[in-house]
Amino acid sequence: MSPLFLSKRNKMSTSKSIFNTGLTIIQLILSVLIFFGFYYALFDTVMLPQDYKVLLICLCFLWPFLLKRLDISKVFRINPFSYILFRYIIVFICGTLGLIFLIYLLKLDINRTFLFWFLGIDLVFLYIFIISVYHYAKIQRGKGKYTNNILIIGDKHIGGFINKIENNSLWGYRIKGIVTDSPETIEKFKNRYPTYSIESIKDQLLKEPIDELFYCLPSMDTKLVSDLVYMCLELGVTFRVSSQILQLARNKSTIYYLGETPFFTFQNTPKQSLNLFIKTAFDKVFSLCVLFVLTPLFLLLAILIKIDSKGPVFFTQTRSGLRGREFTLYKFRSMCDHAEDMLDEIKAENEQDGPVFKIKNDKRITRVGRFIRKTSIDELPQFINVLKGDMSVVGPRPPIPAEVKEYKPWQTRRLSMKPGITCIWQVSGRNQIPFEQWMKLDLQYIDTWSIGLDFMIILKTIKTIFKHDGQ
Repeated sequence: MSPLFLSKRNKMSTSKSIFNTGLTIIQLILSVLIFFGFYYALFDTVMLPQDYKVLLICLCFLWPFLLKRLDISKVFRINPFSYILFRYIIVFICGTLGLIFLIYLLKLDINRTFLFWFLGIDLVFLYIFIISVYHYAKIQRGKGKYTNNILIIGDKHIGGFINKIENNSLWGYRIKGIVTDSPETIEKFKNRYPTYSIESIKDQLLKEPIDELFYCLPSMDTKLVSDLVYMCLELGVTFRVSSQILQLARNKSTIYYLGETPFFTFQNTPKQSLNLFIKTAFDKVFSLCVLFVLTPLFLLLAILIKIDSKGPVFFTQTRSGLRGREFTLYKFRSMCDHAEDMLDEIKAENEQDGPVFKIKNDKRITRVGRFIRKTSIDELPQFINVLKGDMSVVGPRPPIPAEVKEYKPWQTRRLSMKPGITCIWQVSGRNQIPFEQWMKLDLQYIDTWSIGLDFMIILKTIKTIFKHDGQ
């Protein structure tokens, strides 16, 4: 029976390849149509001059290369729309720079208005197209189509992962069995899924049309994982491993050679020099733009704060920054004057665990303060801190020095990256999250940091602001 399944898997792999190639071709055709359409709208003709024909030919080679290079020509089962948008923006930045280089290299006479408007419109249309494809695929998976059959290897802690698969039917995964020797897991899921032993995995892969095998054991059994990898490669099954060390290795490791012996080298902070430079440059430019655009709002808030209660417009506080360096943080004042002096009176009402202090109905908050906290507008002056270099747009929130003194040793690692105005904690429930989980989210951000992650957090923060999720 195994040759039949191998043939089926090969056909599925070929079908996916054809589908992805088709997506690339459709996006290229769409770009060409937009090119002609916008040229007609601007010049009232579709007859392209020689220079525009050369530009179009360059586009036909450059676009497929960039789409495939950044994996935008593939539809993944789980991919946030904000991440897809980020990828498209990268494609169009690279594409724009590439086309400009070719224009100057080949000395093409191209209207700049046409070029930049075409690129902007093309970005919007291609993004709408690929999101529509994702949306259609999700609807079909919800109906039971385009699903992948999976086996899960786990122990007594696997219940959470199984529930996540069950609660996200749009991912398109069907659990065909659980491989475990845990009596608790067998008892809990025996009426929902068949359970197997490690020794019987190969038999099940040959008997059942299994597409993917998930390894979710907390410890890495090197021999077992090695055997499973070769087994899945032999049978054409996708093998996935969930492991903290692999999650770290994705972004936090390098190969270091001592003589001819390779070593995985781990560092607890990002060392991607170019990406960190881009992050810093973005922080400065973005903060400058925000402060310039929102100057009228700053003036309006200053007036409202002064009318609402006595005291200064801005609230300043000493916070701990990168590796414990202290700096002055700026916020719009949302509490009555001398609120810090009243802290001892209400400490018993603290609703947050750990060394931090937060209560929902703080009597020190003013009327204007309640609104600007709900919308997180009180945080806007921190863009001044970003310009000064004390903070970043995205990063772990800066703690008070007194809180840092109560940190456990592992929690101090959150100070190994420059603090930010927003972070994963800000968009994941904020004050509903226990202190220890908050710390773990910050470390997760540090361990998996990328420019794409920052972009997604910024988009989610904007959504959170409009939902009035602040406190």
